[in-house]
Amino acid sequence: MTKALILEQQDGLTVASLRDISAEQLPAGNVTVDVNWSSINYKDALAVTGKGKIIRDFPMVPGIDFAGTVRASEDPRFQAGQNVLLTGWGVGETHWGGLAEQARVNGDWLIPLPAGLDQRKAMIIGTAGFTAMLCVMALEDGGITPESGDILVTGASGGVGSTAVALLHALGYTVTAVSGRQQNAEYLRSIGANSVIERERFNEPARALEKQLWAGAIDVAGGDMLAKIIAQMHYNATVAACGLAGGYQLPTTVMPFILRNVRLQGVDSVMTPAARRAEAWKRLAEILPESFYRLATTEISLAEVPKVAAELLNNTVTGRVIVRIR
Repeated sequence: MTKALILEQQDGLTVASLRDISAEQLPAGNVTVDVNWSSINYKDALAVTGKGKIIRDFPMVPGIDFAGTVRASEDPRFQAGQNVLLTGWGVGETHWGGLAEQARVNGDWLIPLPAGLDQRKAMIIGTAGFTAMLCVMALEDGGITPESGDILVTGASGGVGSTAVALLHALGYTVTAVSGRQQNAEYLRSIGANSVIERERFNEPARALEKQLWAGAIDVAGGDMLAKIIAQMHYNATVAACGLAGGYQLPTTVMPFILRNVRLQGVDSVMTPAARRAEAWKRLAEILPESFYRLATTEISLAEVPKVAAELLNNTVTGRVIVRIR
């Protein structure tokens, strides 16, 4: 028997409970992994609290990422005892995920633990950090270099934003962090932000074009904030959009795209192809400074997940939350 966080629906509400499950209850898959570390991302918090329509089939084990050791494998690419990690692919949404002591998954979804990372560090990065790296790569694909100018990062106190700030700083970019919690300004500077501005600066509706301020941006908010940012971009700028915490609609015009040649690049981490995925993880292992793992991390137990998931949605969690499974 192994422990798992099980989500069920009762009277239309999502209820989370820590239970013992047997190996026979695990879903189909050709690799079984002893999970040692997982994390809580925004999507996990929505799933655990039931405040987002993330899960439609119950019961479900949430957890969209995990790191662990292969227990048994029918996939020749993986052997018992090998360290692996997983992010995305619908795990924790449509297939039982990482907030359990054991997971059974498709080998196509796993990657070997990259050199330079242990399992704990891999989950400090997790889906949030992986997404941040994809966003940085999107800026690079758009031709944005450290010499291009200031890079704006929204939601900078969260998991994606914190990792993006640290990555950009390590690569030599000048970073302006946006946060709704000014008490986190010192933390954001400690991980690499050159300046920190308040989220309220983006509250007013965007004009079609505004003063050019940013050479690039990584945005987790969407909605009105993203529209405002697009209107403030330099000529030839790139915006990497990876979230919709502030809304899924985009009240903007075509003028920044046509008159300033602005590129809006969507970033998805769930179905990222294997080659791009491997490149991103390799770079994460190489670029992130050791200090990031210490400054940006809160560690909790599996039993604490429901409480911390609610806190994350209430915007009271800073940086990354990792879950010690064993």
